[in-house]
Amino acid sequence: MHKLGVIVNPVAGLGGAVGLKGTDGVVKEALKRGAVPRSALRTVQALKKLEPLKDDLLIITPPDEMGETAVKELGFDYRVLACSEKKTVAGSDRLAATSREDTLKAARKLLEEEVSLLLFAGGDGTARDLYAAIGERMPVVGIPTGVKIHSPVYAVSPEKAGELARRFLRREIVQLKSEEVLDIDEEAYRRGKVNTRLYGYLKVPDEARLMQGRKSGSTLADESAQRAIALRVVDEMEPDGVYVIGPGSTTSQVLLALDLQATLLGVDIVCNRQLVLADASEKDILQAIDGKESYLVITPIGGQGYLFGRGNQQISSRVIRQAGREHIQVMASIAKIQALQGRPMMVDTGDPYLDKELEGYYKVMTGYRESIMYRIVRS
Repeated sequence: MHKLGVIVNPVAGLGGAVGLKGTDGVVKEALKRGAVPRSALRTVQALKKLEPLKDDLLIITPPDEMGETAVKELGFDYRVLACSEKKTVAGSDRLAATSREDTLKAARKLLEEEVSLLLFAGGDGTARDLYAAIGERMPVVGIPTGVKIHSPVYAVSPEKAGELARRFLRREIVQLKSEEVLDIDEEAYRRGKVNTRLYGYLKVPDEARLMQGRKSGSTLADESAQRAIALRVVDEMEPDGVYVIGPGSTTSQVLLALDLQATLLGVDIVCNRQLVLADASEKDILQAIDGKESYLVITPIGGQGYLFGRGNQQISSRVIRQAGREHIQVMASIAKIQALQGRPMMVDTGDPYLDKELEGYYKVMTGYRESIMYRIVRS
């Protein structure tokens, strides 16, 4: 009988689509803006990959939305940890109000249970809490549900997290490796500053194909290429076209080329070379592009290759469908492409049907008159 621990951070990722760039300290505000919880759904997606082990698997998990809800939905044999009292977030009659202490307590109890593996759903803050609770004393696999995910302790998608957990429990993967737990100051992040800190390491199954890499930043050598690509985007802008400019130092050059103030870590909307709205939410974007010719100007996350689903959840599946695949404009310097080491770019919109539709080869702008064709796959 395999013993698997499951911990879910129910509020992870709430701040993404509504433009809050994180969830720490802003759960009530995110719900007020119409944020939709996604941790439970993504946990179920991961757990489905473990169904072949159902007859030989015992899952040990905290109550309610911290794990029990997702586990129970799929009919697994499970046992609930007595580690938290039922509370709900103000403004929601269903969403569990959990704290860092709940996560710490649950992780420590799972350590005592001697589970073979801990499968957890959250973002960098959740990984940081687990490091504080268990260090490297238990192998873990992260299900990506947060807004920002810099730590390479997460699988590339919920499905890959479940696949990795299944293979590890079956001992098809036996080697472990230490990976970094990174987190940023979300208050500074919301002001456009990225202050990343290394907190420690967690042990993960050693299977690079299923795990996401560490996020890498742009270098000074990239700046001239970024400016050249931005000038191309500006010169090719269509009259009355609505341009949704995604976050990142590469795409921010488009705003700078227009002599407009860029929201480095948010989404800006431009039409006729004028700023329509800065730091837009999903709702704002949908309103701005409704019934209009619209374009999505994006860049992959350095070192990871995500185009959608990491740090730009404002550009949601609904936004992408409304704009259309043919209006996705990808910017990336040759240095950023080379950093992927031949790996494809990825999409993880939360809509598996759209992710499948988005697969294929895209023209990626690498200079003013330079482009390459590059493969994009669902994560």
